[in-house]
Amino acid sequence: MTDSPGKTALVTGASAGIGRDLAELFARDGHHLALVARNEPRLRELAAKLGAQYRVNVDVIVQDLSVADAPRRIFDSLQTKSIDYLVNNAGFGTHGPFAQSDLSTQLGMLQVNVTALTHLTRLVLPEMLKRGSGRIMNVASVAAFLPGPLMAVYYASKAYVISFSEALANELAGSGVSVTALCPGPTKTEFQKRAGIEDSLLFKMRVMDSMTAARIGYGAMMRGRRSVAPGFSNKFSVLAMRFLPRRATAAMARRLNDSR
Repeated sequence: MTDSPGKTALVTGASAGIGRDLAELFARDGHHLALVARNEPRLRELAAKLGAQYRVNVDVIVQDLSVADAPRRIFDSLQTKSIDYLVNNAGFGTHGPFAQSDLSTQLGMLQVNVTALTHLTRLVLPEMLKRGSGRIMNVASVAAFLPGPLMAVYYASKAYVISFSEALANELAGSGVSVTALCPGPTKTEFQKRAGIEDSLLFKMRVMDSMTAARIGYGAMMRGRRSVAPGFSNKFSVLAMRFLPRRATAAMARRLNDSR
C-alpha cells in the first residue's frame, strides 16, 4: 500500500487524548479525516483547527459508541467516501470491585471497547479488501496482557482487542490490508479521570504523554506492524507478563490499581 496524501482516516474517540493526536498526525501528512466522538463542541473545534492548518477535509460525526447502532450510522454517513485508515481508539474504563459496580456502565464499556470496535471493523474491512489496500489500528493497552482486579471488565476488554487484532492480522496477511494493535501503558489523557484512578499507584509512576504514544503507534501502523507497546518500560512489561504466573500478575495489577 502506498501511503500517499489525500487518503481518508476514520478515527473514533477523536476529541481528546491519543485519538486527537492521531487525527493531527494524519492531517499533518495530508490525509482527510472523519472524526467521531460524543463531544460535539470539541470535535468541531478540532476539525476547524486541522482543516485550516493542514488544508484537509474533515467530517465531524457526533455519535455515542455505547449505543448499539452507532457504528452503522457512522458507516452509512460515509458511504460516499473511501475509508483508507480505520482507527478504533474510543474506549473507557471504570474502577472498583465488580460486584459493586453499575451494571449498565460495565455493559456500556463492553459496547464501546469491544462491540463497536468489532462492528466498525467488519463494516469497513470488505471495501479495503476489495481495493487490496487499507490499514486498521485498534487501540488496546498493556492491560491486555494481565488480569486487572478493580478494573476487571476494562482489562478483559483490552485482552479481546489484542487477541482479535492479532488473529485478524494473520487472516489478512498478503491481502494489502494491515492490522496494528497499539498497546500503551499509563498515558497522560482524560482516561484516568473518567476511570477514577488519578490517585492510583499506576498513575503515580512515570506517565507517557499522549502525543508520544500516538506518534509511535502511527509509525507502527504505517509500517504495517502487528502490535506495538510504546516506550521501553511498556515493552518490558509486556514481555514480563508472558512469563509471570497469572496469579502473580493479578496481584500486581491490583496493587497498581488500588488508590489506598
